[in-house]
Amino acid sequence: MAYDLYVITDPAIARGMPHAGIARRAVEGGADVVQLRDKILPDRDLLAVACEIREITWEAGVLFFVNDRIDIALASEADGVHIGQDDLPVRDARSISPEGFIIGVSVGSVNEAVAAESAGADYLSLSPIFPTTSKDDAGPGHGIAELLAICASVTLPVIAIGGITPWNAPEVIAAGAEGVAVISAVIAQEDITAAARHMKAIIKDSKEKVSKVR
Repeated sequence: MAYDLYVITDPAIARGMPHAGIARRAVEGGADVVQLRDKILPDRDLLAVACEIREITWEAGVLFFVNDRIDIALASEADGVHIGQDDLPVRDARSISPEGFIIGVSVGSVNEAVAAESAGADYLSLSPIFPTTSKDDAGPGHGIAELLAICASVTLPVIAIGGITPWNAPEVIAAGAEGVAVISAVIAQEDITAAARHMKAIIKDSKEKVSKVR
C-alpha cells in the first residue's frame, strides 16, 4: 500500500477549485492518496462530494480517505478515515468499521504515536512537521527530530504533513517518513497535476537514495 504522495483537498487554497477537480488533477499527477477535508459543507453536500471523489479515486486505483468524519467515509465507501487527537477514539472507530477499513491518526509526540498504534491505527501522521499556514489550528512545527523519534518507536507507516515543499521533502523521507501529505505545495499551484507529478518524482528519488544508503 503506497502512501508516497498524499494530497489533501481544500478549495480555499486551490483558488476556488472544487474538491473533485482538485482530486482529479492530483490523481492525474500521481497522487497515491486523496483526503477530503472540509469543515464547512453541510453533511448532505459533503457526502455528495465524497461519493464523487470516491468514483475518481476508484477508477485510478488511488486510496481515498475522509478527514474526521467516519460517517461520511463509511457512507461514501471510502477506503478509510483520518482522525485527530480530539476526534472519535481509534478503538471506537474500529468497532464500527468494516474489515479492511483504514484508520489514520494525527500525532504530535512519541507517546501519542505509540498509543495510536496500540489502539489499532493503520498509519500515523506527524502534524505539523514544519510551520504551515494551510491549517489554522496546526500549531508550531514538531521538526525532524520528532519525526525520527516517532519512526524509531512504531512499526506503522508515518506520514509527515505541514510546511512540506519540494525543497524539504527529501529531508523528511530521509528521516524515515513513508510519505508526505501536502496541501499548498500541490493544490495552491497553478497546475496541480504538474505540481503533483513534480513532488511525486522528488519522493521517488529520495526513497531510492535512502534505499541505497541502507
